[in-house]
Amino acid sequence: MKIKKSFVILGVVFSSHAFSHAHHSHGAPLTATEVSAAKGIFNDGDIKDRPLSDWDGVWQSIYPYAKDGSLDPVFRKKAEADQRKSFEDIKHYYLKGYASNITDIGIENGMMEFTANGEVNACKYAYKGYKVLNYVSGKRGVRYLFECTDNKSAAPKFVQFSDHIISPRKSSHFHIFTGNVSQDALYKELENWPTFFPYQLTKQEIVDDLMHH
Repeated sequence: MKIKKSFVILGVVFSSHAFSHAHHSHGAPLTATEVSAAKGIFNDGDIKDRPLSDWDGVWQSIYPYAKDGSLDPVFRKKAEADQRKSFEDIKHYYLKGYASNITDIGIENGMMEFTANGEVNACKYAYKGYKVLNYVSGKRGVRYLFECTDNKSAAPKFVQFSDHIISPRKSSHFHIFTGNVSQDALYKELENWPTFFPYQLTKQEIVDDLMHH
C-alpha cells in the first residue's frame, strides 16, 4: 500500500512524502523519565507544555486495518501475553478504541485538516494547556489540549492529543479526542481513542510497529 496522496493545507498542495522526515523516528534516545512516562508513571513536575508542531505531518487512522483483519496478529500476540482475555476480547476492545470516522489528519503551521466521512475541514488551533488523567489501573496520562480559533469552521472545536509523551518531542503516533461540546466532555472518553500513524507508513510497517510495542 504505497500511498501517493496529496493534501491541501493552507491552500497549498503537499505530497504525503513531504512530511515523511523524522515522523516515524523517535528522535534522540528516550530518557529514563520518558520511558517511565510512556508506561503511565511520572511526576507532575516532569510535565512540560508542547507545541502543536510536535504532531506536524500527515496521519492515517489505523481503524480500517483493525476492521479488515490486518491487525489480527497484533491482537493474537496480546491475547497470548494476557491469559485472562481471549483473542475475541482483545479485538473487540481495540475495535472500540480505534473506531473513528476521521480517516486522515494533516497538521502544519498551527493548522489541522481533518478528513471525516469524505469531507475535509480545517482550522487554526490555539494551545490550551494540558490535563493529567488518573486511571483506575493506577497509571496516569497527559492530554494536550487545543481549540479551533474560527467559529465558522466545521472542524472539531476541541481537540486533545495523547501519545504517552509528556514533554516536547516529535510524536510517532497518537490517540486523538475530538468534539464540539467542551474539553471537559472529552476527558470522560476513556474507551474510544482513535489512533493515527504517519501516512507514509505501509500497512505492514504499522503492523510491525505495533507488534514490537
